[in-house]
Amino acid sequence: MKVLFCALPQLTHFYATVPLAWALRTAGHEVRYATSPDFTEAVTDAGLTAVPVGPADAGDDDEIAEEAPAGLPAPYDLAESLPGPDGWTPGHAEAFDAMVTYAFGEFNAPVLGDLVAFARSWQPDLVLWEPFTYAGAFAAAACGAAHGRVLFGTDFLGVTHEWIHRFAPADRLAEWLRTTAAALSVEYTDDLRSGHFTVDQLPSPLRLASPDLEYVPARYVAYGGPAEVPDWLRETPSRPRVAVTLGTSATLEYGGYSVRVHDLLAALSIMDIEVVATVDGPVPANVRAVPYVPLDALAPTCAAAVHHGGFGTMLTFARHGVPQLTLPHDFDAPLLGRKLAAQGAGLTVDPARASGRRIRWSVEQLLDHDRIGAAAAGLAAEIAAMPSPNDVVARLEQLTTKHRGGRP
Repeated sequence: MKVLFCALPQLTHFYATVPLAWALRTAGHEVRYATSPDFTEAVTDAGLTAVPVGPADAGDDDEIAEEAPAGLPAPYDLAESLPGPDGWTPGHAEAFDAMVTYAFGEFNAPVLGDLVAFARSWQPDLVLWEPFTYAGAFAAAACGAAHGRVLFGTDFLGVTHEWIHRFAPADRLAEWLRTTAAALSVEYTDDLRSGHFTVDQLPSPLRLASPDLEYVPARYVAYGGPAEVPDWLRETPSRPRVAVTLGTSATLEYGGYSVRVHDLLAALSIMDIEVVATVDGPVPANVRAVPYVPLDALAPTCAAAVHHGGFGTMLTFARHGVPQLTLPHDFDAPLLGRKLAAQGAGLTVDPARASGRRIRWSVEQLLDHDRIGAAAAGLAAEIAAMPSPNDVVARLEQLTTKHRGGRP
């Protein structure tokens, strides 16, 4: 079958889809990846076939460099508690209107026409899109393809959108979808909101799911772009190794976090450990500073990790059974950090309160407590038991047959 992937031109969104795209390709399916012309190099670097759609700067917004709010912004803060209808406030409605207008409307508008035209021409059987790329849903509707979302974190979007559709007086997302569908001569159906199904790469203890949506579990496989394993990483460390990274994508997008990295490293400098940190500049004697290192190669050598709580970073260390300290700030990272801590596989600290003493104490707990290590190993076992991307292909073939609009 023909499979079309769609993602906004942002690495975090794209990287989460690459292993599944390769699984489909190695299963014999024809895979194309539609994205902005400026982003096609990332696609071809991953060995995939790119289809440029829209103008060269599609989805590139300088305003995104502003500091991100802490935690899930309104109305997505509802996803954790899911209150009754009285939980919907004017503030939620205003924030949701802005989200639909800018994060969905303006980000998708530049590629909509080209993507729908390509879908009508190429006639994919299945369209897979990350949760911000509603253009993928429209492309699927335009050619009668089955379609689903591929998550790159918790499903705070899908959970909140289903709640809003059920309880809010007006559903701004559904209104935008209807209007846009009409402009594209596409029939509106409710699956435009969240796809026919959702591929979720989180293990059950870290998952956020809506009972109204169908989920396809898929084991996370780390991909972070082209990389080389350095020579020093092949050697067994003489002391416990602790990784420190605050996430390349997040730092580039939001100008960094409130955690002062060099203060963090100073706090760890008096411990008898080896620190591998993705930082620049002078560092303490026990720190190996590197601009980049493939985390999937680093993680198996680590006794603990300190990071920003991002989806890819957390799951890379989790699949290797590494106890983790998260210093989460934006979107669902604080939620993921709390879920990891509740599982017992790590600890989490608000970065605004992350003093050197508290970070050092937390790392000591990760290294010294068998209970945390056992929980981290248990989480790794749960991830290993999930269906691999290759195993998921058969399920996607079944769902394509089920949802493909009247096509053989």
